[in-house]
Amino acid sequence: MADKQVDARGLNCPLPILRAKQALDEMDSGQTVHVLATDPSSVLDFKAFAARTGHQLLEAQQVNDEFSFLLQKA
Repeated sequence: MADKQVDARGLNCPLPILRAKQALDEMDSGQTVHVLATDPSSVLDFKAFAARTGHQLLEAQQVNDEFSFLLQKA
């Protein structure tokens, strides 16, 4: 279970990343945020975001037209 949940379904780039960043900014190191998104470009966006920021992308899954990401704050 993640420490925070972010529902970014229906939002297009860059809003899913921005919502995740806002959540991570409020968290302590080691905590996790679970993000739901429907924007297909979010898959590449979250990989790049994790690489740039040092946060760890623990999980990235797709179920039908929804994407689920689990990030751990650096």
